[in-house]
Amino acid sequence: MTVVVVVLVVLAVLALLALVHRWLWIRLVRDTGLTGWARRSGTTALIALPLLSLAALTAGRAGAPFLLQQVVSWPGYLWLAVLLYLTLAMLALEPVRAVWLRRSRAAAPAPVPAPAPEPVRVPEAAPEPGRPGADATPAPPAPEETPAGATGTTRRVFVARTLGGVAAAAALATVGQGTYGVLRGPRVKRVTVPLARLPRAQHGFRIAVVSDVHLGPVLGRAHTQRIVDTINSTQPDLVAVVGDLVDGDVADLGPAAEPLARIRSRHGSFFVTGNHEYFSGAQQWVDHVRELGLHPLENARTEMPGFDLAGVNDVAGEREGHGPDFARALGDRDRARASVLLAHQPVVIHDAVRYGVDLQLSGHTHGGQMWPGEYLADLANPTVAGLERYGDTQLYVSRGAGAWGPPVRVGAPSDITVVELASYQT
Repeated sequence: MTVVVVVLVVLAVLALLALVHRWLWIRLVRDTGLTGWARRSGTTALIALPLLSLAALTAGRAGAPFLLQQVVSWPGYLWLAVLLYLTLAMLALEPVRAVWLRRSRAAAPAPVPAPAPEPVRVPEAAPEPGRPGADATPAPPAPEETPAGATGTTRRVFVARTLGGVAAAAALATVGQGTYGVLRGPRVKRVTVPLARLPRAQHGFRIAVVSDVHLGPVLGRAHTQRIVDTINSTQPDLVAVVGDLVDGDVADLGPAAEPLARIRSRHGSFFVTGNHEYFSGAQQWVDHVRELGLHPLENARTEMPGFDLAGVNDVAGEREGHGPDFARALGDRDRARASVLLAHQPVVIHDAVRYGVDLQLSGHTHGGQMWPGEYLADLANPTVAGLERYGDTQLYVSRGAGAWGPPVRVGAPSDITVVELASYQT
């Protein structure tokens, strides 16, 4: 039954994509009156681009060579972002289109019928023998008629081209700005979190939270280096990489991850798995980040000065028998000490509350990544971004340092958050 449901969902999504592209072709190609090479180019683009998007989404899962994944991912993923904002813009302009055409028709003068031609009088004359009607005056040519509706057609084409141009410009500008924001690298965000059980000696302890880097066919080594440089610039006491570091195998992405070995902090760098690690083979990445100097916390705990630092595997690991185990990570700890939990998905916050965690650090949501994605993310997560309290436990969710799919962020800028712990004790 599950397979049948998945197939039906996939078919429904494909049908919707086909309908959207058909509608865009009508509005941007047919209604704009394009002809010749322009019409052929527009039609070809609205067929080829969605095919590239499907290739980008499936190439990695299908085991395609990494070079092929890189070739199809840039145009394929970027088109998905352009498609989103182009469709939203065109939908927003539909009422404008309807009103504009209605007012134009109302303001247009009524067509004036052409006067009927006067009859031609032919002078009577005796024809010469053998030439009947030789002196008859020829009838003048009939006046040319304007094709019916020509003015209306021109008006519709003008409206279609104007609104199509506005929508395309808005979509491209939005995606361009969002792409620049990702490729520029994450900005530093600072948050102060008071913990009741934190000793005064550890007041001001700084944790650099890094999530959702998503190294893959689009974001590579240069992106990792920007993140490492940003982390090191904050001079943190501890670095927490809370999942979704990669989208691919170590064989393909090992060089892209190599700058992680140059992260610097007073008390080390720690790593927990995200759901995308399990798509790629989590164990290979756990082993590899250990070689790079990061400390994986696989349902484990370690003591920091003044608090316990714990980490649990992502819930996606349950399919492989390696899901989160809170009892193992937190069950026998001294609850008089403050505790900080690294967990990729915010949904485990209720388990954290049950085990008396003071602060959970998570990612996963990307803050929605591209507006209006935050509203969808809000349906599946208790917190989409920022700091919230659940009972005696606080949850901080980072928007992430990278992007999944389209390398685009709109309304959810990427960040590396420096969480500064504060003590109530005097």
